Amino acid sequence: MNMTTTVNFTKYSKSISLIFSMILAAALLQPAQAQEFSLGADIMNRYIWRGTDFGNSPSIQPSLTFITSGFEIGTWGAYPFSQQSFEAVEHDLYASYTIDTGNGSSFSLGVTDYYFPFGGVDFFNYDGNGAGAHMIEPYLSYTGPSSLPITVYGGIFAHNDPDNSIYLEVGYPVYSGDTSVYLTVGGTPLESAFYQTGTAGIMSINLSASRVLQITEALGLPLTASYILNPYHEQSFLLFGFRL
Repeated sequence: MNMTTTVNFTKYSKSISLIFSMILAAALLQPAQAQEFSLGADIMNRYIWRGTDFGNSPSIQPSLTFITSGFEIGTWGAYPFSQQSFEAVEHDLYASYTIDTGNGSSFSLGVTDYYFPFGGVDFFNYDGNGAGAHMIEPYLSYTGPSSLPITVYGGIFAHNDPDNSIYLEVGYPVYSGDTSVYLTVGGTPLESAFYQTGTAGIMSINLSASRVLQITEALGLPLTASYILNPYHEQSFLLFGFRL
């Protein structure tokens, strides 16, 4: 490891550790009754993210989350069933804080650390310009009130992406009942090597349906299905999965 790598590692690892430590400390100071842990796993026929297929394989996606008084800290992963797709293994960390505006709407400010274990780069390598192991995306999201239940998301890869790629997404529930249907449209406003776009473009039009399959009176199995169209790359996907 050369001096530049050492400086970059120290700079970014300390900054990221400080951010997560501050959020964790603030979360743990909340009353115990307001704290909640949740865990689970989604079993999906494919892992499609922002209109791109990662791994071309069925995927198990475990998660572990800690929530308290607006703070959320969690980890999420995607592990393909096929050994030929191990380069698509992903393990992320994230932290966010949600502010309730009082009228049923809310704003969330957060950061996600994307890490690909089989990318050929050591975990503690926080170099930038595409050379490190971690891509850091701060984001801001908005959820509207029940009278206008729109969701808006904006994120930028602020670290380890030479293009500092931006992703914008808007969503709206189109049907609510035993089966809920939700529509999201997302894309990038600029050229991005990471998203493989030479210009601005829509990368994901996602129509998702979800419902709970009641197995017994006390046990239900959440199901989800999605039709995803990537207009920019002229590809479409049909997803199905369930949550344990």
